[in-house]
Amino acid sequence: MLDIRQLQYFVTVAEEEHVGRAAEKLHISQSPLSRQIAQLEEKLGLTLFERSQQRIRLTRDGRTFLAETQAFLTHASRLEGLAKRLGRGDEGGLCIGYIENAMHAGVLPAGLRDLRASRPHVHVALYSLHSSEQLEGLRQRSLDIALICDPPAIDDPDLESVKVLSDPMMLALPEGHPLCDIAALQPSDLAGQEFIVVRHQETGDHHHQFVAACVRSGFTPNIKMEASEPTTALGLVAAGLGIALVQQGLRHQAPPGVVMRELPWFTYHAAVWAAWHRINLRPLVATFRETLLALATKG
Repeated sequence: MLDIRQLQYFVTVAEEEHVGRAAEKLHISQSPLSRQIAQLEEKLGLTLFERSQQRIRLTRDGRTFLAETQAFLTHASRLEGLAKRLGRGDEGGLCIGYIENAMHAGVLPAGLRDLRASRPHVHVALYSLHSSEQLEGLRQRSLDIALICDPPAIDDPDLESVKVLSDPMMLALPEGHPLCDIAALQPSDLAGQEFIVVRHQETGDHHHQFVAACVRSGFTPNIKMEASEPTTALGLVAAGLGIALVQQGLRHQAPPGVVMRELPWFTYHAAVWAAWHRINLRPLVATFRETLLALATKG
């Protein structure tokens, strides 16, 4: 295996064409430098220099070897710089899983915007997956960060998590609906109304928790339609097919014909959790995790 230090010595001697000047430039004595060059030639089985009392000059083979050595040392320097940037988390790649609510509510876009501002060379791959698939991806190390609707168990041996969003719900009404004229909506106003609900594909528990929250608030939703996505539910509301409760993060995505109203007394929130593997050797993952946590704190 070639010694990079010897290669650096060789390049300096070749550029100076004088062992004494090269030794001064390298801050070493002339004799050790001469020995290093001789050892390199012996290792290569190649004469690199023509020597005389006045000067030292490259042989034809030495000139060929010099060009390749300079290219090699340039690449080695780049590799060293890359390793340092990877070590600081300035470069590299992130594989992020997410549920749609993380995108709708702005958690993921805001996190990526902050990451791009500080680390523009990072490559990000996004995967829209169910929470269970994301957790498995974390365990298999195919995902670095997961944005999910339910956290892993507290005593999970592999995974850790933290809540990064608790999005309150808003009432979506078709324009011209009688409820639009009521200044402060009460639970009794929603009784008997035809509801469009979002049936999460993740697990049936969310649907039951949503209905239970409605009952605790003082009304039972009269469910006439179900949608797999909140944006679909908003489209159905715009068509006048019912009313819907959707997360606040969607208020700016409501289509024309939809009126959004706050319900301070409704306690159900749509949560997003960030999860990651306990064993993490990549600084970039920790950086993005801290970015998400900072955004959650601001929120």
